[in-house]
Amino acid sequence: MNKTILMVDDDIVQLELFKRLLTANGYTCKTALSVDAAESILNSEIPDLIISDYQMPVKDGFDFRRILLQHDLLKQIPFLFLTSVSDNSFIQQGLDLKAIDYISKGTPAKQILTKIDNLMQSVRTHYEKSLSEIKGIAEKLNLRNTPEAAPVLKRFSISFFNTHYQNHPGGDFIDFIQVNDRYTFIILGDVMGKKWGAWFFSFSFLSYIRSAVRLCVYDGDLSLSVILAKLNRVIYSDTLLSEIFSTLGIVLLDDETGAVKYAGAGDLPALKYDEAKEELKAYRSEGILLGFLPESTYNELDIRLEGNDELFMISDGMIDFEIDGVKRSDINIFKLKLYELKKNGRSANDIKDILFDKHTSQVDDCSIITIKPIRQ
Repeated sequence: MNKTILMVDDDIVQLELFKRLLTANGYTCKTALSVDAAESILNSEIPDLIISDYQMPVKDGFDFRRILLQHDLLKQIPFLFLTSVSDNSFIQQGLDLKAIDYISKGTPAKQILTKIDNLMQSVRTHYEKSLSEIKGIAEKLNLRNTPEAAPVLKRFSISFFNTHYQNHPGGDFIDFIQVNDRYTFIILGDVMGKKWGAWFFSFSFLSYIRSAVRLCVYDGDLSLSVILAKLNRVIYSDTLLSEIFSTLGIVLLDDETGAVKYAGAGDLPALKYDEAKEELKAYRSEGILLGFLPESTYNELDIRLEGNDELFMISDGMIDFEIDGVKRSDINIFKLKLYELKKNGRSANDIKDILFDKHTSQVDDCSIITIKPIRQ
């Protein structure tokens, strides 16, 4: 995977030399002539390594490092000092600020590359070990925000696919709640945020959703709009989830009559491919994100599935992509691709494989649920 390094130095010649060296050896190099310029870059992207000169006007490398240490996210980025000063007191001062190491400007290019390569490999090894330990703990506690398999029903065939961004557990969550032999709820949500933070909160949302569904069913109320409204009020009042929001799409399948109902909270529209008409129709929900306001109204839509029709639920990651380092979102591109695949008679597995191929520049978790009627 291509790694990004942020170089900070007031010497434009030095910056250009480092940029050429790093780029020629497989790294992406961002450059900044000042601490302020570096902070501006960090506002929009997080590099894998920062290399900063000690001596710069206005704010020097020590000032820069102190600024980074005040931010929980930025202080975790591996940091190297670049210096032409051989004074041990300068070196010690940098190491005291939790810099990993330093590089002398007179160091031969080959040695610089070796030091950077070794550092990045060490960081990667440490990260993979930590990730493995966390995953192991999660598995022992049976913490999952996606199920192992979809339920088997009489009238519907259900399949789903989920892939994490950069192998980090993230905010996408999927659940199938079978309350009895007749009714099954299908859940697809996405907690706002990235990586571990979103993953952690996804379990709180799942817990509330499962409870809300079962309580409403117990009261004899299968209205999706009522379930979402109650769920939203409870989540809004939970101080642990303050300022944490989630999208949610929910489908209710009636395995006795074949009826399908859908409602959503801030999610992408459910997409139905109508085989007879050869058209892709979007069912858009009106509700806002869960937890955003204390009260919200949610609409419930009836969707008719017959023949070889298919209903698709997708998360934001399916329409997000990156071009030239810029993140873009375009559901119309996704819809066009999906329409062409279905029109050509491709299966659910084919669709999953081809759509996920688009994400060579994946920028978020990707999830898709497919619901298809079974001919009686």
